[in-house]
Amino acid sequence: MKILLRVLVAAAALGVAAWLVPGIVLTGHDTPAKVLTLLIVAVIFGVINAVLKPIIKTVGCAFYLLTLGLVAIVVNGLLLWLTSYIVYNKLHEPFHVTGFVAALEGALIVGVVSWLLHLILGDEKD
Repeated sequence: MKILLRVLVAAAALGVAAWLVPGIVLTGHDTPAKVLTLLIVAVIFGVINAVLKPIIKTVGCAFYLLTLGLVAIVVNGLLLWLTSYIVYNKLHEPFHVTGFVAALEGALIVGVVSWLLHLILGDEKD
């Protein structure tokens, strides 16, 4: 149940980012198609974060310390951009991040919206 809630929260956060950031393009014929695309992107984004983020944090520990954690925003933006590449170019889903600045803005919005939704819904980590 917690995994489903996290996927739904991530999909909602990605939807808000696509709505607010002009460089994040979500196209589709109708609303159910857009929702399905957001769910697919949320699952892939979650898998990429679960696999690559710990590796990046371990390897780039000095950068995290040197920048007081601000490099995490850049890492999240790059992971969102990678997700867009996989979803758009490999799976041919209608979700695309056009550049690094859009990915950075999208990652900030996804982070804030996810935090707010988890705060409201009370999703506690074990």
